[in-house]
Amino acid sequence: MEKIKVVIIDDEILARNLLKEYLLDHENFTLIAECKNGIEAIGVINALQPDLIFLDIQMPGKTGFEVLQEIDFFPKIIFSTAYDTFALQAFEVNAIDYLLKPYTKVRFENALYKIKIEANYKPDNIINLLDSISTKTYSKTVLVQKGTKLISIFAEDIIYIEALDDYAMIYTKDDSFLANKGIGVLHSKLNPDLFIRVHRSFVISLNHIAEINKDIGGYQIITSNGKKISVSRSYSNAITKLKL
Repeated sequence: MEKIKVVIIDDEILARNLLKEYLLDHENFTLIAECKNGIEAIGVINALQPDLIFLDIQMPGKTGFEVLQEIDFFPKIIFSTAYDTFALQAFEVNAIDYLLKPYTKVRFENALYKIKIEANYKPDNIINLLDSISTKTYSKTVLVQKGTKLISIFAEDIIYIEALDDYAMIYTKDDSFLANKGIGVLHSKLNPDLFIRVHRSFVISLNHIAEINKDIGGYQIITSNGKKISVSRSYSNAITKLKL
């Protein structure tokens, strides 16, 4: 029987030990690693690709939200923290649950139960169900940098994304934001029925296309905020599929 792979991320050894103790009663969950800071967590998540992480927020090196901004693989998340001020932000990144320390074993059990419910839990095929859900669900929000803070913006507000070396700039009607992910990673997390890659450096929201002009050189898109973006030949199929 396949098991759900779990990583615990917390800078407090007592908190990690408590989670490990509670997990012992759940044979369908197996602990594959534990991390004591955010920097370590990024490498572990990308390398081991766990199904579920228990994630603290205030940690040395990187906060829990900074970890989420820099990972390439996105597992299910249960936050485990002593701070209640981050609850809203936690659910904006689609966390399964938010365990406020100190929590009881019953509260922990309820959090795991949500994992099982979300996946329409069956012991013999839970991994397949989790994979199926993850491939059909796309991010409704994106974490971005705003000054010294991380904030969450709605995907529906994104007009276009522009590559910026290893990062990307996200443009909305009234502002622009730096994302600590490349354009390819961002595009993979967004609904392909709504966001199309039209150039190596640009992803555009179909809901924010004002005009598409065609000439001898190919296609040019004008977005709802007036940005003119030329469609490269290698991505021209994305435009022709729109049945203009």
